Amino acid sequence: MGRGSSSLENRSPLPWPGFITTWRAALVVTVILALAGLAVTVQSHADTHLVLAATTDVRDSGLLDYLGPLFQIDTGIQVRYVAVGTGQALDIARRGDADMVLTHAPSLELPFMAEGHGLCRSPLMYNRFLIVGPASDPGHIRGLTNATEAFRRIWQTNSTFYSRGDESGTNVKELQIWARVGYTPSPQNDSWYNETGQGMAATLTIASEKAGYTLTDEATFYTLASALPLDVLVSGDPFLANHYHVIVVNPAVHPTVNEDAALSFAHWLVSERGQGLIGDYEVAGHQLYTPEGQDRC
Repeated sequence: MGRGSSSLENRSPLPWPGFITTWRAALVVTVILALAGLAVTVQSHADTHLVLAATTDVRDSGLLDYLGPLFQIDTGIQVRYVAVGTGQALDIARRGDADMVLTHAPSLELPFMAEGHGLCRSPLMYNRFLIVGPASDPGHIRGLTNATEAFRRIWQTNSTFYSRGDESGTNVKELQIWARVGYTPSPQNDSWYNETGQGMAATLTIASEKAGYTLTDEATFYTLASALPLDVLVSGDPFLANHYHVIVVNPAVHPTVNEDAALSFAHWLVSERGQGLIGDYEVAGHQLYTPEGQDRC
């Protein structure tokens, strides 16, 4: 017994307690590293965003606030936007202060692309322009399907008209209609013609308060219609088609552009997912946009 007891007393300690200690330390380190990696991932997603310069109508209709969060859920990329007229949106992009634009004036978009500021331009959706005005209709345009004839009557009767006057897509379309009439009105020469210099929602509000006519995209109008004493007086003219495009800014010209995020959004918008959401978007029972997406990026 004495020899056996002495043998046990002199035996080296079993290795497992030290192993457990080492394993537990390794586990702690692993967990710390995993959490650190997760924190970096979450932080990088939180910092991943793109800047979109868009027309006021896609803001006023609520479309951007509808699509942006869904895109962020799908991709982790946040859409931060500034809403201005198409001309101003393209100017912001020309300065390299936006990663992409969403606009609706092809006559302004094509020169932007020709100048090399755009990497790619994809058709996205369309709706229509409407001529709206007071129920009294002093210009007698109700029921016309020809926008040029409607503008001619407004001019000939000196009926109050409100233009955005802001180089927006809507303003561009309005000036194209006046060109067809063969007359270019101005606030300096025509007391009945007014420029608001504001977005579509503000211009509609002013026109309704002053019982005037205006040209509007249907998305903004139907979004605000319940609060506006204005009637849809002219619609259905093919010339009033309103096509929207999404343009990714060219990183070769503007190196600070977040090309990957912008391309991701451009692809998403024209994908089955994006187009389905756009087609499903309604306000007061009105489908505001019809998808026509083509991926050219």
